Amino acid sequence: MQAQVVAQTQKWVQEIVVGCNFCPFAAREVKRGSIRYLVEESAELKTCLETFIMECARLDEDASIETTLIIFPNAFKKFNDYLDAVALAEKLLKLHKYEGVYQVASFHPLYRFSKTPMDDAANYTNRSIYPMLHLLREESIEKALEHYPNPEDIPDRNTMFAREKGAAYMKMLRDSCM
Repeated sequence: MQAQVVAQTQKWVQEIVVGCNFCPFAAREVKRGSIRYLVEESAELKTCLETFIMECARLDEDASIETTLIIFPNAFKKFNDYLDAVALAEKLLKLHKYEGVYQVASFHPLYRFSKTPMDDAANYTNRSIYPMLHLLREESIEKALEHYPNPEDIPDRNTMFAREKGAAYMKMLRDSCM
């Protein structure tokens, strides 16, 4: 099962994240092979958060890993439960003195930006095939943003792209990764 989950997630990264250019920095890391895909099969919140903080320690030890996608195929089926887990993960970053070292980005199959309708195509910019926590190195983000014109425009550009394509297209594209 883990190999299938990783393969599907890699396809999602290639087709959606890179293919739609939602993250203009992802293609480089895909080519370099510096993205780690970690599957946590537990549905228990405690185990999932332990995996999250252990992955921070792994990133400390292995500079060849630029970023990690922790994939939870059996946990956080409800988006609100997932949001609670994200909040706890962010608290763990502070507690373990990783604030400013690592940042967490969030992806979920039912992702919904606040104040947007559920069927808004913009939600697909963060809708993944599985619930995931994405660990990023803050230093790398800062370096990448130095060389990218108007990085503050990325979310608006992504939203506009998704809305131009429409929710049906974005859903079909995402679902084709499964």
